[in-house]
Amino acid sequence: MTAVEHPARDGTNGPARRPRRVPFPVVDEVARHCLQEEEPETVHIEVHLPGRLDPARLRTAFTQALHRHPRILMREAEGPWYRRRYEWELTPDPDVDVVSFPPPDRDALKHARDRALGTAPPLTASPPIRLEVVDEDDPAHGSVLFLTINHTALDGPACLRVLATAAELYGGRDNSPSAPPVRTPDAPQEQVDTPSTWTPPARVAHGTPEPSPGNGVLVTELAVPHRPKGAPYTVNDQLMVATALMIAHWNREHGARPRPLRITMPVDDRPRGTDMPIGNGTRLVEVPFALAELASVDRLSMPGLLRRTADRTRALKSLPRPQLGHGAALLTAPVVPVPWRAALTRGLRRAAAPWTSTTLLSNIGRIPYALDFGGTAGRARAVWFSAPARMPRGLTVTTASTAGRLHLALRWSRTLLSHGDGAHLRDLFEQSLHATQERRP
Repeated sequence: MTAVEHPARDGTNGPARRPRRVPFPVVDEVARHCLQEEEPETVHIEVHLPGRLDPARLRTAFTQALHRHPRILMREAEGPWYRRRYEWELTPDPDVDVVSFPPPDRDALKHARDRALGTAPPLTASPPIRLEVVDEDDPAHGSVLFLTINHTALDGPACLRVLATAAELYGGRDNSPSAPPVRTPDAPQEQVDTPSTWTPPARVAHGTPEPSPGNGVLVTELAVPHRPKGAPYTVNDQLMVATALMIAHWNREHGARPRPLRITMPVDDRPRGTDMPIGNGTRLVEVPFALAELASVDRLSMPGLLRRTADRTRALKSLPRPQLGHGAALLTAPVVPVPWRAALTRGLRRAAAPWTSTTLLSNIGRIPYALDFGGTAGRARAVWFSAPARMPRGLTVTTASTAGRLHLALRWSRTLLSHGDGAHLRDLFEQSLHATQERRP
């Protein structure tokens, strides 16, 4: 008998099925081409709970949540060097136990953040995420969940959806997404005042670099900025202006050559229910700021800057555009072997570095899920995200809102900034955000 007549069996008296394969989307392929060990492409999510979790129950609930969202159960498929595509191999079960409970120590939170930024879950094991549960020294302070994501495969909102499912399975509480805020329909605009993007944008000025490579992060809690009822701008626009003012002030302090700014903003149009597509689902747009707009902003000019920023963000969100633009879609067309495209992509990325945006602002907005684990664990009281901060940007700003508070994470490349620099940038951001609340006399 031949192998065709008697195919391999999977131990259940049936033939072993080849796992389903899915070609890498454009975002995943570009990220895969540009991996660096020194600065891993990780997304870190940090969820603070008022109480403690039971390890066995959490492992069970999280494993069940992975099966409820099977697209997360994936690993990079092997292939010959001349293959035209990378492919994800979807697996029926996790390859590894992704939930761990590291032993508590005095600096447990710092060590968990360092691991989240410094070591990416491998793409070769399904799923490419890990969940660490850190108990704080004082039982009254509860537990902290650290979800680390390999950004080549997944993004933060998708994994937050999976965590919300796990919370519901663990605690039996409803974790359905809350309704999105009602927005007044925007009036059609004939023309939007947009600065030219032909000039290379400003870079974040070097502070005091650290000798070790990798990323650093600082998280803090702020008040959600006040916005008058009926204002023509959103909190997201206030955060965008605050980020621009923070960097403009920092660069002036460090004697950097004045240049216009461009801030990358992810736009996510996916639903937040259980049918949310899992993967990298955001598209990127760039919001420009002219040099003169940020040179001298006072309480009289601030409303105008906020309105112009709102006009730009609305116009950019409404434009149909591939996730990384038309050039990336062309670059990843499967017409030549993957290694050739990888070499070309890395070369183009180095050449385009001077035109890379100044920074990235990722505003998750109000967390749509209660993240209520029930019982003694309770409901999330703070949620922080941080996005990768590789050079040439070297700095990312990520915000989310939970329980009426704004949770800010600044993440930077250590070849650009130090922890002390991060603390100063945090202070500048807080001052700039407060300035967006100023009113006309």
